[in-house]
Amino acid sequence: MKTRFSSLVHVKKNVMQKSERVLQKANMNLHNAQKALEESLLYLQEIKPPSHGKITDFLQSRTLLDIQRAVIRHNEEWVVYTKTEVAQAKEQLKKDMIEYEKYKYLEYEELQKALKKIKIQEAKDLDEIALMTYTNKDKEAS
Repeated sequence: MKTRFSSLVHVKKNVMQKSERVLQKANMNLHNAQKALEESLLYLQEIKPPSHGKITDFLQSRTLLDIQRAVIRHNEEWVVYTKTEVAQAKEQLKKDMIEYEKYKYLEYEELQKALKKIKIQEAKDLDEIALMTYTNKDKEAS
């Protein structure tokens, strides 16, 4: 049975599903960022500075360490950014779920009113039929 809220419920459900997909994508981005950070930290540990040799080897090692630290800072910023993305997506999903549930409840209430109205009408019809059969029995008995 359709109500005036049925189309709104459908729209709100679609919006909620879209928010769920956005949240899943944000969680995937966060996972990727954390993985990239872990890998960059592991790579930093693998860099071994030379213990002896030419000054150019020391400078190259230092440059490599500086670059890797810059990559780590970038990945840390990426993790922070994706965490805020996830938080925003969760908040939006929460709002969309509340809206969906609100309209779903309104639709349910509207359906209950319509069913109650139908039950009352059926009861009236049954009373009318019972009254008609009773009066017909009285006429036949007379």
